[in-house]
Amino acid sequence: MSSYGTPPSIPSALQQYNSYVEDPKWQRKFSAIWAAVAGVAILLSLPHLIRSLRHGGALRGLFGVSESIAAQRYATIGDADVKPRTRRRTFYGLVETVSSLFWWTVPAVGLTLGQLLLVAGYLVAVIVCITTDAPLVTNPNRAGFLALAQFPVVYLLGTKNSVLSLLLGPGNGYEKLNFLHRWAGRGMLIGGVIHGALWIRNHLEFGLPILGQQKETSGVASLGVLCGITLFSLKPVRYYFYQFFFISHVLGYVSFTISICYHTEYAWTWVYPPLAFYGLDMLLRLFKYRIKDATLVPMDQNMTIIHVHDCTKGWQPGQHVRLRVFFDGRIFESHPLTIMNAPSPVSCVPSQTLSLAAKAKGDWTRALNAYAVEEQARLLGSEKGEQPGIPVQVMLDGPYGGCSIDLGRYESAFLIAGGSGATFTLSLLDDIIARCVKFGRPGNERTRRIEFVWCIQSYGCINWHAQMLTDLATAVAGTSLDLHISIFVTCLCNPDAVPTIPNSDVVLLRPTIGNLLHQFITPPTEEEIAEQPKLSWVGLGGGVAVCAAGPESLTTETRNAAAKLSLTKGLELGGLGLHTETYAL
Repeated sequence: MSSYGTPPSIPSALQQYNSYVEDPKWQRKFSAIWAAVAGVAILLSLPHLIRSLRHGGALRGLFGVSESIAAQRYATIGDADVKPRTRRRTFYGLVETVSSLFWWTVPAVGLTLGQLLLVAGYLVAVIVCITTDAPLVTNPNRAGFLALAQFPVVYLLGTKNSVLSLLLGPGNGYEKLNFLHRWAGRGMLIGGVIHGALWIRNHLEFGLPILGQQKETSGVASLGVLCGITLFSLKPVRYYFYQFFFISHVLGYVSFTISICYHTEYAWTWVYPPLAFYGLDMLLRLFKYRIKDATLVPMDQNMTIIHVHDCTKGWQPGQHVRLRVFFDGRIFESHPLTIMNAPSPVSCVPSQTLSLAAKAKGDWTRALNAYAVEEQARLLGSEKGEQPGIPVQVMLDGPYGGCSIDLGRYESAFLIAGGSGATFTLSLLDDIIARCVKFGRPGNERTRRIEFVWCIQSYGCINWHAQMLTDLATAVAGTSLDLHISIFVTCLCNPDAVPTIPNSDVVLLRPTIGNLLHQFITPPTEEEIAEQPKLSWVGLGGGVAVCAAGPESLTTETRNAAAKLSLTKGLELGGLGLHTETYAL
């Protein structure tokens, strides 16, 4: 048998590009990039997660709110001495000062410098993986493969019970990762548009039908649905037409997932992980659903307080729930509301309820307030007039979110809120006062001084939370913890409606947060001490915690002011921790 020798090899320059071999390699490279970044974030958050696990906060709320029949978590022993500062605080201060570089926020964009860097890095990774060594004009499959590779990212960052959120620790819930979810969706759109537009161009150039065959028809349908999802997810649509956004989003991602699987058999590999993420989210949400009796208390025409009964544990300060109230046929609408009290066993104002506040701003909250006002007027005219509030049934989904910093690790805490954002800072205030005063600092809490700032539009708004602020201020009186409450009113409306709250000031002024922070860390002069002998000052070096909640303008100003202060005086202060909650869609 004759041999013809070794067959000749084709030069690489003349080899035909095989996208079904080469493009999946770039899918894996892209997946390795984002997985590595997520791994680094988890490693950096590991100390925070370990501390939360040690104190029981990381797993609190994992299976929803509940009623406790056991004893209190802490024994009431009264006020205790503050622990001395340690070298660990100095190390934390250095880390926090360096990290404050990434707090700067561009007002028009609404993203911090750190978030902008993450978004830019993500989009660069997508574009580089699409374009490197790829003949996109003649074979644009690479862009389609990269669009598929972003399926796990979009679902991982979009589910409420995300594995990534759990590993990053409390305060890093879905609402904090949602900006990456939106930009990952836009990255998927970039890949889909490049892939679809270039294939349509090629079909037109060679006279091939664009519609008719299953592959082409399902591909055009997938691209149209993806464009619709992105268009209907823009901020104006979310803000003005939220229910339309929500319904279109749910129908859209289901339709897109189905159509893309008809378009290409290579989609299945990238659809399985999202299905697993979504299945885990649905499973955990089943554990978090509760149907409870509740009472609606209309404070005025702009605020409704909701007391959900038989709820004493299962959440941590700063968390929120999605609330569904069964009234007037609105059983399909649920809205996020922040819990404004700490769990009853560890609260300064213990009760058997979970308290929420719904400001009458949107259609649902206005309808809820109108229903409560009308029902209250009806009950007052009947023999049930002595009944406090309006009884209803509600469904809870949660809790979610939380605060990413522990106020007990700082000697000074600055809490600022705008409008209904006070529910977030009130829960933090309730928790830290109870830990420091009522339970004798069980976790070696170092907090000695708290400034609570609330910015509202009228004097009448103070009554929304006047009773709770009074109870908290009374609990602090005569202890080693110094609490001062500053209420800034931006509109001269009904000045006679100001309630008496201990150790508080009510000022008709729109404050500058940078000035407030500077005043907070500036020690009093000898003249001020002479005028106010009881004026306290804890000094510097023990760290300052700054928490802000409210509209985007307030949180943006707070982040920029805190970043400036941390970079200039961070080490002197012993570090500055920051957490912000933006009340925006």
